[in-house]
Amino acid sequence: MGAPGTPPYRSYPSYVAGEDVESDRHIYVMTARSVLENDLAAIRRKRLLESGEPDPDQGGPGLAGRCALATPETVQKALAAAAAAAPQWARTPLDLRLRLGELIRKRLSDVRAEFVDIMVAEGRPRTVSEWEIDGLMHTLSPETLGWCAELLHREFSYNGRYLAMRRRPDGVVCVAPPQNAPHSNTIYGAFALLSGNTVLIRAPRSIPLGSMYAVREIIAPALDEVGAPPGTLNAVCGPPMMEDWLRSEHVDDIIYFGGTEKGMAFQNDCVAAGKKPILELAGNDCAVVWRDADLDMAVGALVEAFNSSGQICNVPNRVIAHPAIADELLERLATAAARIRPGYPDQEGVVLTPVLAMGDHFTVIADALRKGGRLVCGGRRLDVNGEVSDTGFYAEPTVVRVDGLDGAHEVDAVREETFFPMLPVVVPGTGRSDDRLLEDVITFVNANTYGLRNSLWAADESVVDRFVNGVVNGGMLKVNDTSHCGFFPYMPSHGGTGLTGGVFGEATYMMIRTTHLQGVSAGPGRRAGGGASGREA
Repeated sequence: MGAPGTPPYRSYPSYVAGEDVESDRHIYVMTARSVLENDLAAIRRKRLLESGEPDPDQGGPGLAGRCALATPETVQKALAAAAAAAPQWARTPLDLRLRLGELIRKRLSDVRAEFVDIMVAEGRPRTVSEWEIDGLMHTLSPETLGWCAELLHREFSYNGRYLAMRRRPDGVVCVAPPQNAPHSNTIYGAFALLSGNTVLIRAPRSIPLGSMYAVREIIAPALDEVGAPPGTLNAVCGPPMMEDWLRSEHVDDIIYFGGTEKGMAFQNDCVAAGKKPILELAGNDCAVVWRDADLDMAVGALVEAFNSSGQICNVPNRVIAHPAIADELLERLATAAARIRPGYPDQEGVVLTPVLAMGDHFTVIADALRKGGRLVCGGRRLDVNGEVSDTGFYAEPTVVRVDGLDGAHEVDAVREETFFPMLPVVVPGTGRSDDRLLEDVITFVNANTYGLRNSLWAADESVVDRFVNGVVNGGMLKVNDTSHCGFFPYMPSHGGTGLTGGVFGEATYMMIRTTHLQGVSAGPGRRAGGGASGREA
């Protein structure tokens, strides 16, 4: 990697107004494998490099790359560059911006293997990395882009008048991708470009390489190809800069990924500062398995709860199992969970990652057991080789049975999002008709204060109809799907109600959420802002 005279690893400066901005300080990224094999040595080498000392291994194995640490002045220049480019980019015809989406999809396909390698180096398991890229391809599919174009611009004729409903770009959008999934969410946040916004990406300091790769190798070349003005996209790596964004006169929207408590507080700060908060927060997805469900299909989807050790928001977080099949379902889940083992992220089939909140994992298990739950499987700490270890980075996939629907929300694992590999299975009591039970289950699902995704497995079409018509929360409902987490064209990839999406949350798309609706009415024989094709937003 790198040209002659440059380090033999990836090195990304800041990207401002279409130009590189170098720095005398860098964040060095050690490969996840090197940290798992010898964490003290890897951390020691990282600190040595970041202090400016020579690399004893001369960029050898264990070093994935580095990113320039942006100065406060660079951050301000990036904001000013985005603001300067905003008027011109906002006037870009919608067709050209849709072409940008097509080019990003093509670039993503062309560099897929290389991008996966970057994600793996930063600790994303190969299996999960490939799944995330597949999701992005659906989000950028011709079907999804076409659907969003319909939402962005519609024309009508009424009594000889020209009418249009169009969504206008908000302006400058700042994106802070999350540490648990920065690679794909950098591209997801940059979808705001497709509606005419300019964008500033802040690559997280702890794991910046994939975000900078996405900007420089995927998105920026596509922008160059469509002739976007310099400053349409900017990227910096640095410490949290939310306060700078809140104070900046240039910023219109801030996309925030994170936990619920901090996210809701940040939402208030945004409103007070006159910024639009776009929140992608926690999920506490509910999955329902009915008495006539295809259990093989359901179990295959439910074990997605352990993808990335549960440290992503759109995995199933709790299950309601019909009492007629609960025992068999739990047995199958335990068998499937036992096959999921730790490993290095570059190994095929690995889906577990080190758990960041290991203490919370065991606290939540203890709470469930104290309140009557039963441990079905898991509940131990493991090393990378799958051996039980008091100091291991991994938590064993854990399933807990919770009997009784009425008191289930008193159990922390059921009521709140768990950010570790734990799946509580709620088994309602017997003694009520299926009609009554289904109504109670729908009420239980709707009582969820979060609202990302919900799913159902049932053969009876009347059960499916009642569930789909009765469940009102959640940005997405999956029915009899092989995947709870999977993506499809047209369908929203993110977005949800309640604590998941904040006050303005719903199932939506980033190129819609970063816009506002505007109506246009023109007299007979006139057209306003649409041009002959009506595709200029």
